[in-house]
Amino acid sequence: MAYPTNFLNMSDNNEKPILNRVAQSKLITFNLEDYYPKGERIAIDISGWLYDGLILREKEFRAMVAAYDWSKFQDHYVALYCATDAIVPGWAFMLLATKLQPYAKKVIQGSLEEMEALLYQSILENLDVSEFKDKPVIIKGCSKKPVPPNAYLLAIERLQPVVKSLMYGEACSSVPLFKKNNLG
Repeated sequence: MAYPTNFLNMSDNNEKPILNRVAQSKLITFNLEDYYPKGERIAIDISGWLYDGLILREKEFRAMVAAYDWSKFQDHYVALYCATDAIVPGWAFMLLATKLQPYAKKVIQGSLEEMEALLYQSILENLDVSEFKDKPVIIKGCSKKPVPPNAYLLAIERLQPVVKSLMYGEACSSVPLFKKNNLG
């Protein structure tokens, strides 16, 4: 196969250094994974504590709750739910929360997905975004941790008022989302 001569015979004075424009960029990467709270997540289905999985008998329910070892949820994030169509009074979940409160980092009534969304909501609402003021920011798209989709919207809600521009993806292939109007 014949190659163009300029490909085979590159002289030093014809070569231009390869510039890494991404590395030279002032672009700041906002990675939601960096804010992922450490701790084990667990979902507890209370239907096993109900008669036939459907009926809450208060005396039996309270006895099972009292006998249970809640300390095994030390430093866990706990999502309480009922997998059956049982009508569970609100106080039942509240009772469980009182037992988990000394051990668990957080207790919610709902799914693990709802837990992640609530955790990110709390983190992002309290995040100091001053370091991103008037800077171009890219919200990293890929994640190895279970970042809920709503966390990306919450990040935009917090960042857009302060940043110069917002993009999504990776620095080498990003999607523009917002650019501050410099008028006025």
